[in-house]
Amino acid sequence: MFHHFDWTYVVLVMPAIILAIWASSNVNRTFKKYSTQYSRRGITAADAARRVLDTNGLYQVRIERIPGNLTDHFDPRDNVIRLSDGVYDSTSTASIGVACHEAGHAVQHAVGYAPIKIRSAIVPITNIGSRLSMPLILLGILFSASTPSMYWMVYAGIACFGLSAVFQLVTLPTEFDASRRALKAIQSGMLLDEDEMKGARKTLKAAALTYVAALAVALTQLLRLLILFGRHNSDD
Repeated sequence: MFHHFDWTYVVLVMPAIILAIWASSNVNRTFKKYSTQYSRRGITAADAARRVLDTNGLYQVRIERIPGNLTDHFDPRDNVIRLSDGVYDSTSTASIGVACHEAGHAVQHAVGYAPIKIRSAIVPITNIGSRLSMPLILLGILFSASTPSMYWMVYAGIACFGLSAVFQLVTLPTEFDASRRALKAIQSGMLLDEDEMKGARKTLKAAALTYVAALAVALTQLLRLLILFGRHNSDD
C-alpha cells in the first residue's frame, strides 16, 4: 500500500488543509482590520455580551477575561464566557461581534439547542476516539499480517477517526446559529449602528469559514483512510 506515491493525500486532503490555512489567516486578517473600527456608542465587548445575556435572562452566566489571542469561548460546565485580552474591553465592531457570538452559545445551552447538546455529549467519546484511531489502525495492519481476521481493528480505528468528522459536522450549525443569534441581538439591542454592523458580520463570517474548513479536513481524511484501506484489502 505504501510502495507508491500517495496521491490520495495530495488530491483529497491537501486542498482541504490549504483551505484551513487560508481560513485561519483570513479570520486573523479580518479581525485585525475591524478591530480598528470602533463603536460610536463606546460599548465594550464584555458589556455587549452582558447585555445579550441579560436580555435572555441569563444573569447567572459570568464573563471573565483570559489571556491569548482569539481564545474566546463559552464554558457550559462553569457557566462562564471567557473573553481574550484583545476582545474583553475593546469597543471595536470585531470584538463586539466575537463577544456576542459567545453569548449566543450561552443562549443555545439555555434554550436546549439540539446541535450544541449533541456536540457537548459526544466530546468525551470524540476525544477518546481521536487518541485511539491511529494506534488501532497500525495494530490492525500489524496483527492482520499473520492473522487476517484481526483486520477488524483497522476499521475500528477508522470508525474512531470518523467521530471527529461527526463532531465537526455538528459544530457547523452550532457556530452558524450562534453568529445568527449574535447579529440579531446586536441589531435588536442597538449595540452597533447599521453601518458598523459590517465589521461584526464580516468577522463572524470569517470565523465560520474556519469551521467549514475543519469539516472539510476531517471528511477528506476520513475518505482517504477508507480509500487506502479498501484498496489494501482488494490488493490482498
